[in-house]
Amino acid sequence: MRVGYVVLYVNDAEACFSFWTDKVGMVEKGRKHAGDFAIVQVGFADQPFAFELVPLALMQDNPSGLDLATPSIAFHVADLANTRERLLAAGVQATDISQHSGVASFAFSDNENRWFAVTLG
Repeated sequence: MRVGYVVLYVNDAEACFSFWTDKVGMVEKGRKHAGDFAIVQVGFADQPFAFELVPLALMQDNPSGLDLATPSIAFHVADLANTRERLLAAGVQATDISQHSGVASFAFSDNENRWFAVTLG
């Protein structure tokens, strides 16, 4: 398991994108769409790590009850099913594997009920 990216829930995705690229020197590393919303990943060109800028408006229903004031960390793994089973066997609470914005993933929580995403990568 390795850290893939950190999700930042943002009020103004374009202003946040401009901050990280124009002022900090990051570059766009990816962009996907969820309905009318763009979800953009930014990071330094020479590093695999990225921030994923997720508009708060996209999370208005927030079915998982995430604390949107806290960044979410996404991990990449080679095998979703085996990783999920290993976590469950260790007593970790985990969701079913499902599709989110076209990406297969599941989430698990820590002892303080913070949720972390796990995707293939």
